[in-house]
Amino acid sequence: QVQLVESGGGSVQAGGSLRLSCAASGYTFEAYCAGWFRQAPGKEREGVAVMDRATRTITIDSVKGRFTISRDNAKNTLYLQMNSLKPEDTAMYYCAANFMCRRPLAEYEVDYWGQGTQVTVSS
Repeated sequence: QVQLVESGGGSVQAGGSLRLSCAASGYTFEAYCAGWFRQAPGKEREGVAVMDRATRTITIDSVKGRFTISRDNAKNTLYLQMNSLKPEDTAMYYCAANFMCRRPLAEYEVDYWGQGTQVTVSS
């Protein structure tokens, strides 16, 4: 049974930091692209950052220089280090796994989703 379990969300003030973790099980973690999506209230879910099998990364412009994605294949875990957080980063953050990895920030390519972890940034 495939599971993606996120942790590390919480409430912080603007300028603060959080580190999200996603523990994967039930599939060959290193064979998939892995990434983070987020959905703010009233908005569509968007891809934030993704790392492919070769550890190349794609990060959306709004978080470049502030968010860093990484993975530890030995631990089957994906991370998202979030620094200099802004109120507009407030959202539910989801871990995702994508085997095809042709459009890694596209929702329709995602094979597996986590349940999400809430990040709230106050001004």
